Amino acid sequence: MSKSQYVTGLRAVEQLMATKKSDVRRVYAEYQTANPRVEALIAQANNLGIEVQAANRARLKQIGGEVRHQGIVAEVRRSTNLDEAGLRSLVEERLQDSEKSPLLLLLLDGVQDPHNLGACMRTADATGVDAIIAPRHGAAGLTSTVSKVAAGAAEHVPFAAVGNLARVLGWLTDYGVFIVGTSDAGAASLYDTDLDRPLALVMGREHTGLGKRIEGLCDELISLPMQGAVSSLNVSVATGICLYEVLRQRQRGSRPDS
Repeated sequence: MSKSQYVTGLRAVEQLMATKKSDVRRVYAEYQTANPRVEALIAQANNLGIEVQAANRARLKQIGGEVRHQGIVAEVRRSTNLDEAGLRSLVEERLQDSEKSPLLLLLLDGVQDPHNLGACMRTADATGVDAIIAPRHGAAGLTSTVSKVAAGAAEHVPFAAVGNLARVLGWLTDYGVFIVGTSDAGAASLYDTDLDRPLALVMGREHTGLGKRIEGLCDELISLPMQGAVSSLNVSVATGICLYEVLRQRQRGSRPDS
């Protein structure tokens, strides 16, 4: 049986119930509330035959951790969690599927803030990322905070926590996936790079960026044009800019120099 995790807060639970209701095991809700959104979610769960348990504020806080629960928490099956073998299978299947746009992976090299991970997941879902890959140790994992910030994306985008990110990059290269890392030292601009091909976009850790070993495994290092006083952007902001440039190029169906 898949491990239970928790989705906390109104918007995240609403998105979950709208799109992945089959993954909901039960709902914990504060019945003594005048919030019509909570009442609507209770009614929806009852109509779907999902178990609803009454819970007071203390119990909801205990289940959801430090995240502001807004009167409701959903217990879910994490069907989108992947191990490395599952990730390989996903990559192989996508590389063989010529009907879809090219494979797009997002690798996060040690992003530690769960708010940043949640924001990255939300943008990844919006831009068609096939899977997010992160180290199992020394990085943020899937938590109720991540789910709330991701606003439903954590229940959609496959997430692989791997023991060795460098090893994954190695076999992705063997499969012919183009590895692009973001770095202040990148010689090429994001906007001058062909991203309309099987691609793994690698984003670095807050404050320190990509590790040297990971940098060395990238086919190309790219940078974002910076014209102001600040020298870098928040990782979730930079991820959004990069992913939307990938989407722009793919929707145009042309390379940036064409």
